[in-house]
This record gives sequence, C-alpha cells and structure tokens, in this order.
Amino acid sequence: MQSILYGGEEFLTGDDIADALLAYGRALGDEERAEIIEIPVREQDGTVVSAKFLIGPASQIVAKAISGSGPELEDPELVRRLQALTRAVESPSGPPLDAPEGPDYELS
Repeated sequence: MQSILYGGEEFLTGDDIADALLAYGRALGDEERAEIIEIPVREQDGTVVSAKFLIGPASQIVAKAISGSGPELEDPELVRRLQALTRAVESPSGPPLDAPEGPDYELS
C-alpha cells in the first residue's frame, strides 16, 4: 500500500494505483495539461471510498510505501486505463484535435 500526500492530506491506496497516478501526473505535467482522476482510497475506519485528484503541472503529489494497513487496494481496470492515458500523452498519434479539415487541408 502507499500513502499519497496531496493538499496536506494523506490518502491510502494500492501500489499499482499510486504508481499509475504518479506516472500520469508526470506525463500531464510535461505537456502542461491537467486532468481530474478518481481513484479508490481507504479511510481510517477501513471503508473504501473514491477520491478525486487534480493532477498536472502544478500538482505536488508524494507517495510513500506503508505497511500494516490491511489488504492491498486493487483496481486493475483503473490501472490499465491510467497506463493507456499516460502512453497517449507521451506518444500521441493522429492529427491534433483542432486540425482543420476540408478539401483544402490534408491530414497525414
């Protein structure tokens, strides 16, 4: 498990989730973009809730490994989605979203 420090608060989540969140935040920061990402976190009483994080160039996120915090939080689908989003930011393909289209423009 990892504790994510964000906005003066601590949020407990799984290792893979924290790693994917940080990687996506770094990629967004490199592109000077920001996004809101929702991940599962464990409360002190053991319940699992969702937390939304604004990540991007101004994000100050720290994750640290912790032990003895109960079963690992896992969400393989979320991790795959964050990894795909990270790859898309790092290696965009296709024309820019605002590229003009029409008979006078060719997109390659």
